[in-house]
Amino acid sequence: MKVAAVFVSLLSLAVAFVPQQQSARSSTEVKALFDDIFGMDLFAPNKEVNDYGSRNKKNLKVGDVGSNSYVPNGLSLEEYKKVRAADEAKKASNYQKNVAKAGKFLDFDKFYEGRGTAEGGNWLKAPGRGHTFAKTKYDFSGEQDDTKGWGDALGNIFSK
Repeated sequence: MKVAAVFVSLLSLAVAFVPQQQSARSSTEVKALFDDIFGMDLFAPNKEVNDYGSRNKKNLKVGDVGSNSYVPNGLSLEEYKKVRAADEAKKASNYQKNVAKAGKFLDFDKFYEGRGTAEGGNWLKAPGRGHTFAKTKYDFSGEQDDTKGWGDALGNIFSK
């Protein structure tokens, strides 16, 4: 009896540590929630609606100012309409300026070839070693500027 009990207990221990068989997966034909979400095309009706420069194709305008509309103190209704129209024109011209710059960039390969690719080339001795710097307020090229500024009109306050 004791031998049978030991045998059954050893068998149950052995079975406990045996990996269980994987059951067959259910079919994957049913779409999951994330498949629906990631499969959405939000711009399906009009693919170009979010392209840069498509603001001009939309029907966007500033609201009309009427007799019951707010008009700032000190301006007449006509003056306020002119101010709003000028602001809208400025906004539109700025947008057009930015649309004209869209997609224009400095190609790295052209920059690299123009800089000179030979090791020990002249670009190593150039200021900035071939880097293209942003435009700054002051000239840091090292060239002498002989134009007189407003401080020169006052004279040197440290001279005798």
